[in-house]
Amino acid sequence: MFIDRVRITVKSGDGGHGARAFRREKYVPEGGPAGGDGGRGGNVYLVADANAHTLMDYRYKKNYRAEDGMKGGQQNRHGKAGEDLMLRVPPGTVVFDQETNVVLADLSQLGELVLLFAGGRGGRGNARFATSVHQAPTYAEKGEPGQEREIRLELKSIADVGLVGFPNAGKSTLLSVVSKARPKVADYPFTTLEPHLGVVAVGEKSFVMADIPGLIEGAHVGQGLGHEFLRHIERTRVLIHVVDAAGTEGRDPVADIATINRELASYSPLLAERPQVVALNKIDAMEDEELQILIAKVEALGLQVFPISAVIGEGVMPLLYRVMELVEAAPVPSIHEVGQLPEPVAAVPLSVSEQDGVFVVQGTEVERLIARCDLDDDDSVMRLQRTLKQLKVFDLLRQSGITEGAPVRIGQAEFNFYDEEPI
Repeated sequence: MFIDRVRITVKSGDGGHGARAFRREKYVPEGGPAGGDGGRGGNVYLVADANAHTLMDYRYKKNYRAEDGMKGGQQNRHGKAGEDLMLRVPPGTVVFDQETNVVLADLSQLGELVLLFAGGRGGRGNARFATSVHQAPTYAEKGEPGQEREIRLELKSIADVGLVGFPNAGKSTLLSVVSKARPKVADYPFTTLEPHLGVVAVGEKSFVMADIPGLIEGAHVGQGLGHEFLRHIERTRVLIHVVDAAGTEGRDPVADIATINRELASYSPLLAERPQVVALNKIDAMEDEELQILIAKVEALGLQVFPISAVIGEGVMPLLYRVMELVEAAPVPSIHEVGQLPEPVAAVPLSVSEQDGVFVVQGTEVERLIARCDLDDDDSVMRLQRTLKQLKVFDLLRQSGITEGAPVRIGQAEFNFYDEEPI
């Protein structure tokens, strides 16, 4: 089954906690602090892998997590860094943040490697806090948590040329004739239920052609199958518009061309500007006079026309040579501009607000400070108090009208306020 869009949750590894330890050797009974730093959490990477063709591997497993960093050890031993998580996706995969719809990565090149989320930093061990004044610190930092996001992966096929047109116009037949691709071909609409790629040789050169499931009017808003597969022609340099010239389905070929081009423009204005040639297919079922009239009508629309019969191969080579020229002349389209998520530690100024009787302190520096503080350790809490005083947090709380014993929340921590000088 062809899977070209999935939603998964990924998380980079948490940093390991720093260690609290002291040297305890035979002849050094009261040595100094020797707690090592925690290891960095594992990063989350995406790589465009030639062996991946669909997103099927991500259909059933929805949660992916890099390894956490190891805790620091005694004798200044640092914790081991967490193992990175490598997500392998097909070339052409675009990564969106599900919440904001920001494009995080566009892996259009084979082997391209993208760092999606960095792991959390490891906490510092107590050896890092020793000074000439405070020679035996007992506190150590906790590791920073990793980043967790829900992301959406969308596969947009890597192809130079896209075949577009109404169902049963002969796109699959054309692809099977000019390449070794073997899409299903039958005399009913929507035979093609997934994109098919084929390599087309033109002399000593070649290009990749994609057969896109047939479009119908309203495809850009979800009618038929087109809405699901229009994304697969966004990367193409040239479009071949395959038309049932003989009108075997009872439709007007000229009206079909106008309808499909409207759908392309409605889905993406850039698609409407893509170089396009018209392949008037099934000419073996037409009278010559009738064909000449149709060619004149299509050329009047400003489109280059190639009469063909895909079944018997008539007129196919002139079409391919012209398409090869257009492919070589057209640049690879840039379809996405990679954005950037707001950093989870973005510079947020210090502020205090009251919410349902709780005084909430917000700010980048204090929230990171709380997250890395071991609130179960008395020395760590005393150090935290001194730092909060230096950052003027207590002054802001007093200005906000806080009373003795009132609850205060900073990040995920909540405690009661007592207006005393920290020791």
